[in-house]
Amino acid sequence: MTLNIKYFGLIAEITNCTEETLDFSEGSASFLLDLLFQKYPTLVEIDFQIAQDHEIISKNTMITGSELALLPPFSGG
Repeated sequence: MTLNIKYFGLIAEITNCTEETLDFSEGSASFLLDLLFQKYPTLVEIDFQIAQDHEIISKNTMITGSELALLPPFSGG
């Protein structure tokens, strides 16, 4: 399956892009994160959440959607 992954804030700075498309065979978010950590080792040091099709998911969730987002902590005011 083809995934569209969007990066925000510090994560976009680390990856040097705001989004990318990856070919991904079925698996969990944890498996996808392992692939991204290999590609972008500095991501391991960052605290972030994953959203699949606009819904926050856990690392154990199976990837079934076509759009993912890596979301750093947001501060509000």
